[in-house]
Amino acid sequence: MSNRLNTTPNDLRAFWMPFTANRQFKQEPRLFVAAKDMHYTTHDGRQVLDATAGLWCVNAGHCRPKITEAIREQAGELDYAPAFQLGHPKAFELANRLVDIAPEGMNHVLYTNSGSESVETALKVALAYHRVKGNGSRFRLIGRERGYHGVNFGGISVGGIVSNRKMFGTLLTGVDHMPHTHLPGKNAFTKGEPEHGGDLATELERIVTLHDASTVAAVIVEPVAGSTGVLIPPKGYLQKLREICTKHGILLIFDEVITGFGRLGAPFAAQYFDVKPDIITTAKGLTNGVIPMGAVFVTSEIHDAFMTGPEHMIEFMHGYTYSGNPIASAAALATLETYKEEGLFDRARDIAPYWEAGLHSLKDLPNVIDIRNLGLIGAIELDPIAGEPTKRAFTAFLKAYENGLLIRTTGDTIAMSPPLIVEKHHIDEIFGKLREILTSNI
Repeated sequence: MSNRLNTTPNDLRAFWMPFTANRQFKQEPRLFVAAKDMHYTTHDGRQVLDATAGLWCVNAGHCRPKITEAIREQAGELDYAPAFQLGHPKAFELANRLVDIAPEGMNHVLYTNSGSESVETALKVALAYHRVKGNGSRFRLIGRERGYHGVNFGGISVGGIVSNRKMFGTLLTGVDHMPHTHLPGKNAFTKGEPEHGGDLATELERIVTLHDASTVAAVIVEPVAGSTGVLIPPKGYLQKLREICTKHGILLIFDEVITGFGRLGAPFAAQYFDVKPDIITTAKGLTNGVIPMGAVFVTSEIHDAFMTGPEHMIEFMHGYTYSGNPIASAAALATLETYKEEGLFDRARDIAPYWEAGLHSLKDLPNVIDIRNLGLIGAIELDPIAGEPTKRAFTAFLKAYENGLLIRTTGDTIAMSPPLIVEKHHIDEIFGKLREILTSNI
């Protein structure tokens, strides 16, 4: 092993780390210096099994040859091309490849650099669409309690995680929230979609009645709410939202930054649930987490509404310096090829029952109060320590890292989403180690 892998930075102070307990981390830093397939290598040379696909994003596993080679070749050929009034071939090729696997009718793509930017883009598209259609009174946006839609102002406005919102002022106006669907008293330890709670979608009707449908532009939900602790939609819930939105002429946005690109065993959750939204936001698995990139899918109806007026005029005043960046586009194309060549979406579907069985085998462990799963997503909710919320799960996170396992925690919930290349022996190791940790004194 090279000396580089054995060294740590001599000063950790300058980097203000995101979503991190900075003081705790910098006392005992946890540093990754290499990765391959299902494992990270730490700065002290240990192997850590990745049960989270990095941060819900490394769907094809780490350092896959086709992706790394595509980046290397593209960087040496065309490093950057302006995205405004100019283009490069791979951005168009990628868009065509994306709409080929998207739900039918989602025929157009806007590029972003992250899930947060994808959400901002989707919200702006929705508001602008109604305006160009002559319905400028539709300005309201409806999210959901406990929803996570990134960290930009639009995203935290429609999002419903209190800790992400409370420090940032009044946020966007004209936003309302549906209730979340978490019903532990009725749905605890459900395997797959819960039986109870589908009727909560009718709360959207109440909110629409309160504001009048003529003022509502869009509803945004995660098909599976990930960052809040893996909340699975009750049976019929998403279908009912679609019906209500269609009835009132409201656009339905699916935030698929987590569920997109195979997490549920289908390209997108919209296909898994057989519910077609008007807009889909993506990022993360688009490039296998290697290079920042996102994509927003819209229907032809939405796209075509903007294609009016003089042809020399810009139709939609929005975009980013790095929209469709050449290297990111090359990485995304290679990622899609890897998914297809290795059949990873089907593989996720086929191994999901084994994942589910392993997850629910922990049902009777101390302090486990709920287990939830769908596809290759799983959550173990722990009973909080009185007066010390989040501490029990964070202690489990630290113990897991010490024992060569990467998990993620949100509140007092352990959330997991392994790369789609996960094998049964990896699943056995994940839940074997979690059994040891959860039966210890945490």
